Amino acid sequence: MGKLFGTDGIRGVVNENLNADLAFEVGCAAAQVLSKDTGKARPLVTIGKDTRISSDMLEGALIAGLCSAGADVLHLGVIPTPAVAFLTIANKADAGIVISASHNPFEHNGIKIFNGQGFKLSDALENEIEDIVLFNKKSPLRTGADIGQVTYADQQEADAYIDHLVSTVDTDLAGLRILVDCANGAASATAGRLFDRFPKLHTDIINADPNGVNINQDCGSTHIGHLAAMVKAGGYDLGIAFDGDADRCLAVDDLGSEIDGDQVLAICGTDLHDRGLLDGNTLVATVMSNLGLHLFVKEKGLTLLCTDVGDRNVLEQMEAGNFVLGGEQSGHTIFRRYATTGDGELTALQLLAVVHKSGQKASQLASMCSRYPQILVNVPIASKEKKEAIMASQQLLDAVSQVEGELGGNGRVLVRPSGTEPLIRVMVEAKEEGDALSFAEKLANIIKIL
Repeated sequence: MGKLFGTDGIRGVVNENLNADLAFEVGCAAAQVLSKDTGKARPLVTIGKDTRISSDMLEGALIAGLCSAGADVLHLGVIPTPAVAFLTIANKADAGIVISASHNPFEHNGIKIFNGQGFKLSDALENEIEDIVLFNKKSPLRTGADIGQVTYADQQEADAYIDHLVSTVDTDLAGLRILVDCANGAASATAGRLFDRFPKLHTDIINADPNGVNINQDCGSTHIGHLAAMVKAGGYDLGIAFDGDADRCLAVDDLGSEIDGDQVLAICGTDLHDRGLLDGNTLVATVMSNLGLHLFVKEKGLTLLCTDVGDRNVLEQMEAGNFVLGGEQSGHTIFRRYATTGDGELTALQLLAVVHKSGQKASQLASMCSRYPQILVNVPIASKEKKEAIMASQQLLDAVSQVEGELGGNGRVLVRPSGTEPLIRVMVEAKEEGDALSFAEKLANIIKIL
C-alpha cells in the first residue's frame, strides 16, 4: 500500500484527509496516467457515486481534474460500485471511478479506480498516480478544444446494468416474497427498478430514502437485526441486505436467521456443482471463512481455496485458477461468469433463483452449511505504524500460539490489521461461543497494552 491508496482505493474522513483539492489532483493524475498507458490523447472515464453528503463535492472535483487533463467523462450518477465496473467494460471506457466508502459511516468517503477491463487498478498504475500527486509531477493542463467533455447518461446506463443483471437468471421468481434493505445507499437508485422487472415476485423495500448522512446508519448489511425481525414478523421468504455501495449482499432466511457470505457460497456453489457449472469443483474464500464452510466443502467432495482477506485477493485467485465462484463471509460474492467484482444485486438474484428453483425454504438451504461460533473484536489503533509494530510483537505472536494450543484443533485464531480502517481485528472460532469470546477478549486486551 502507498501513502494515498490502500487495499480498496483512497479512503478518508472528508475534509480531514480527503478533500476536493486532493480529488482534483487525483483526477488530473489519473487522466495523465491513462493517456500514457492507453496511448489515447482523450481517455474515457466513467464515474459513479454513492449517496454520502460529500459524494457530489468529490465528484465535481474529480470531474474537473479529469477534464482539465484532457479526459472525457461518462457521468453515471448514484449507482452501485459493481455497476461502474460493468459499464466501464460495456462502454469500452479506459477506466471507471467510484466515489464511495462502502460500509463505513457517512463522514468517510473514498475514491476507487477500475481499469478498462473492470478490475481494480493495478498497483503499478496506482503508484504512478500517487507519485504525480505527491511530488507535483502534473503535466500542463489542457486548453481550448483539448479540455475533456462530460456526457450525462445516468438513467440510460443504469438501465443497461439492470438489463445485464436480469439476463443472468432464467426464472421469474414467481411466488416469492422478499424484503430488501438498501442501506440508504447506492442500491436505493437501482434495487426497486431491478426487482420490478420480476412482476410475479413480491418485493417490499426499506431504507431507500438517502439524505446524505443516513447511509449505513443502523441499516443494511452491517446492521441486519432490524431486517431479520421484519422478515420473521412479516412472513417473508427472504430478506436481502446491501451495504452502502451495494457491492456486498447478506440475506435473512424465512426464520429470521442471517445467511452470511459463506452460506451464500455453499448454497450457490452446490447449485452450480449439481448443474455441472462449478469449474474445478472449487470455491474460493478467505481466511475469515467459518470452519463450517470448510467442513461443508469437505463433505461435498469439493475444494476450498482460502486467500488473504479482501475481494481483490479472492478475484486474483479465481482468475489464476479459472474458478467461477468465490467471496467473503462479509458478503462480497463474485460470480465471475457475470462480473469482475463483488456485486450485491447480482448475488441477491442468484440466491433467489436457487431458492425458487429448488422449491425449498431459504432456511433449509442455509442449514446445509453450519456456522461455528465466531467472535470478531475490533481494537482501535492510532496509526499505521502502530499497527505494524503490534503485528510484529513477539508477545502477541506467543499469545496467539497459546490460544491455538488451548483450542486443540477445535477452532481457529486470526489476528490481522484492517486495510481500510485504523483497527486490528481479532477473530476466534470455537465449538462453544463462550470459549471463542473469552479467547478473543484475551487477545484484544493484549493488543490494547502493546
